[in-house]
Amino acid sequence: MAAPDFLIIGAMKCGTSTLQAQLAAQPGIYMTTPKEPNYFSDDAIFARGEAWYSGLFDAAAPGDLTGEASTHYTKLPTYPDTLDRMAARLDQPRFIYLMRDPLERAISHYIHDWSQGLLPDDPVAAFESTPELAAYSRYGMQLAPFVSRYGRDSILLLRLEWMQADPQGTLSRVGNFLGKPDLRWNAKLGAQNVSAERVRRLPMHGLIVDNPVAKALRRSLVPKAVRTRIREGRQMRGRPDLPERLRTRLESIFAEDQAHLAELFPGDPAVDFEAVP
Repeated sequence: MAAPDFLIIGAMKCGTSTLQAQLAAQPGIYMTTPKEPNYFSDDAIFARGEAWYSGLFDAAAPGDLTGEASTHYTKLPTYPDTLDRMAARLDQPRFIYLMRDPLERAISHYIHDWSQGLLPDDPVAAFESTPELAAYSRYGMQLAPFVSRYGRDSILLLRLEWMQADPQGTLSRVGNFLGKPDLRWNAKLGAQNVSAERVRRLPMHGLIVDNPVAKALRRSLVPKAVRTRIREGRQMRGRPDLPERLRTRLESIFAEDQAHLAELFPGDPAVDFEAVP
């Protein structure tokens, strides 16, 4: 089976799309389309078989480093079979894992799912009903199985905050890890997968909101002031302010996990979430 040389395995809402786009633009590196195959994690995709997955790398030129970026690979407990499937097929892959302040990641995740109409407006109810909002920010818990199976030296830890403050320096870390020290950040690409506004996509959004006929009818039949109120009602004004009790509980969960992460990667600067980039 044709296999990737490296995988970006997460974390969700931590800049993986931006890094994937930068790597895809580099000579000598081939990234898959789709960006997130999620082959080893998702049962239905895994059922497509090894030939399908191998085919994702067919267009790579001889000598290219090949990679893919699937954040589902570090989404325990949602996808529990990922690592067993991976270990049976990938001998010595290299992994890249991006992190950010875990509370900020969880909030961004909440906004993302809220915008899809998957979560209630009340963040307390959302976090109680959807434990993965916090689980996907438990970086130590997510990475421990990878360290156990492949060793810590196979994993490069990065921070979204680093990529924002020093994009070239961050890409150089990646290049050194992959044996491609001459990677150059392409500023023209910009940040990927970043929403300009936090808008809830209601059921039948595409038919009612994006459809050009519907747009024309709204403009002719619905007063502008009413349209504005409806549009603002679908938008989240700024990042939600979590109630203190919820924030304290999450911070306690993440502090315990950060201690675990530091044990897994002793001395790694990426695990110091108090440091300012």
